[in-house]
Amino acid sequence: MHVQDSRWSSAVASGATMSAASGGRPDGTRTTPLRVDAQRNLEHVLRAAREVFGELGYGAPMEDVARRARVGVGTVYRRFPSKDVLVRRIAEEETSRLTEQARAALGQEDEPWSALSRFLRTSVASGAGRLLPPQVLRVGVAEERGLPEHARLPQQRTQPTGELRLVPEERAADDGGATELLDVVGQLVERARAAGELRADVSVSDVLLVIATAAPSLPDAAQQAAASARLLDILLEGLRSRPS
Repeated sequence: MHVQDSRWSSAVASGATMSAASGGRPDGTRTTPLRVDAQRNLEHVLRAAREVFGELGYGAPMEDVARRARVGVGTVYRRFPSKDVLVRRIAEEETSRLTEQARAALGQEDEPWSALSRFLRTSVASGAGRLLPPQVLRVGVAEERGLPEHARLPQQRTQPTGELRLVPEERAADDGGATELLDVVGQLVERARAAGELRADVSVSDVLLVIATAAPSLPDAAQQAAASARLLDILLEGLRSRPS
């Protein structure tokens, strides 16, 4: 799994002191429309960042992103004043994409298991699992505080039994869409569990870990697709409940 707290921390720290470019804000957004060539460079940078971070994790240097985008590193920093801004942009976009995929599965599939498996297959095929931020992937022991499981944000801890659960965590004002993602995926999980098709001990964090795990980064696209499909089939079998 490429998304780890240590890599995320290095991404946040790297380039954090860079000043914002003229015409932009500290968060990387602009107050004026981009020129055609600037817009094209931005698209190249975002595409390259998804590829590089997906392959190497969020600890990959900005120079690798610039090289993949075939632009100078100064061009990257002119649009994204720090690495933290670029990392958050990519993570938020991928979190949003997963949320939309979960909504589509929830609204278009009548059968609970079909909805959950569709979400997993679509998400794994898109490769979004490799780019999820760590606050969505942390797991630990659930603390009973009156919150439904799907409404709890994960936190990384160790449980002697090895069981994975979501735990409450203080939320920042802007969590990059993580809360919304957890809520929608939680609905998929609860429906499948209530229908008796999902193992009772499977949590939202388990489902998100499946997405991250079943999206390996391989140099050959055909091999990657085949490996992802095979691994996901195995993981889905592990999630399903079986008659006792």
